[in-house]
Amino acid sequence: MLRRDGAAEALFAALEGTDRLVLLGDSLELRNRRVREVLEASEPFFRALGDALGDRRLVIVAGNHDHALVERWLAGREQPLGLEQRIAPENASDLAAALAAQMPGANVELAYPGIWLREDVYATHGHYLDVHMTVPTIERIAISVSGRLALEGGSGRWSDVHSPDDYESLLAPVYAWSHMAAQSGRPGQATAGGAAIRAWRTLRSARGGGARARALAAAFPLAVSTLNAAGLGPLSSELSGEELRRAGLRAISEVVERLRIRARHVVFGHTHRAGMLEGDIAAEWLTPNGVQLHNTGSWVYSQTFLDKGDPRSPYWPGSAVLIEDGAPPELLRLLADRPAGELSGVRSA
Repeated sequence: MLRRDGAAEALFAALEGTDRLVLLGDSLELRNRRVREVLEASEPFFRALGDALGDRRLVIVAGNHDHALVERWLAGREQPLGLEQRIAPENASDLAAALAAQMPGANVELAYPGIWLREDVYATHGHYLDVHMTVPTIERIAISVSGRLALEGGSGRWSDVHSPDDYESLLAPVYAWSHMAAQSGRPGQATAGGAAIRAWRTLRSARGGGARARALAAAFPLAVSTLNAAGLGPLSSELSGEELRRAGLRAISEVVERLRIRARHVVFGHTHRAGMLEGDIAAEWLTPNGVQLHNTGSWVYSQTFLDKGDPRSPYWPGSAVLIEDGAPPELLRLLADRPAGELSGVRSA
């Protein structure tokens, strides 16, 4: 959405009175095109963002789609990975340095895998939750295979993670593979995400679809059972919107508990599902130890999840979370007044 007229201005207007902006992962889409092409596409927005911020701080947290921002730094570090590392762009990677150069004069730093915004507020992109996700996405299955192949005793240990380094050992090989496929100029649909989207649409519409769609829907539970039997689960064959929400929240809760994140509030993104929203079940947005979860949503207009073009949808693009002193994190919906026709002209890359 940030390439659309007026969308970036809505974000810039929301920055008035703030001390810093945190881009909470997947700021760059590096799974579809070469780095050079991505930087060319990003430059107009980031130059405008640098002008809007002035001397205020910009913190970029790497996610799964732009993990390459910190891969060089991750490979060269000598200390264990903690909950928050601050990295100068030139020390993180050539890509991070090139991105920062698009904002001359701006105060830019990277943080990974997350950042403490207050003593009681921790924020992270949230991609570690894929290790515990029960929805059988292609990436989730690839992570399981990665663990089975790469880790000692993988048949029983691949999901037994208790530190950021444990998560990275599972996820980084999958991200590197996806990134290199994109740099070849010929990324496959599985790498770019198109295959998963098509499968989702087909399975969701199977009841009213043709014979092929109904056959796929009938075979899907059996395929999931086979994956579970192979030790790649636990996976579920339920694909309702409600189960997507519940599965994501259960998974991020597992991450919070395993990493022992001692916060009152944890802010994440990754699943693109903003929340907590009016009508959500409040208990689902609390971890077992009472940590309040908040999801920033995304800035992608998804034809798959916005079939009716309803701005009240939790997947409506253009949301953010505001952190103020002494107040709970507040979800902002900066594009809620924009009609679907105005936003749907740009799809995910």
